[in-house]
Amino acid sequence: MLSLTAIAHAADNHASHAGHVPAAATPAIEPAEGEIRKIDTDARKITIKHGEIKNLDMPAMTMVFQLQESVQIGTLKVGDKIKFKVASVAGKYTVTELQVIK
Repeated sequence: MLSLTAIAHAADNHASHAGHVPAAATPAIEPAEGEIRKIDTDARKITIKHGEIKNLDMPAMTMVFQLQESVQIGTLKVGDKIKFKVASVAGKYTVTELQVIK
């Protein structure tokens, strides 16, 4: 016959394993394509006319994005065709990667 202590220990042990679920891999962010319409160098913001942004479930539109510090702004020009990645950072849609398409 099992003691109450042994049963309680077995239940605790099982409960601690039941909640253990391996973390799912974060899905890769697909780049979106667009065209730069406006650049605000001082505020580090750009206006992009873009296609669908799948990771944000966002349809094609024109909108302003914040640029992450790692994104170079000095060589960008209005009219540049770009590929870029966007993430929600501290509640703001932020371009995390950007590449001009030649």
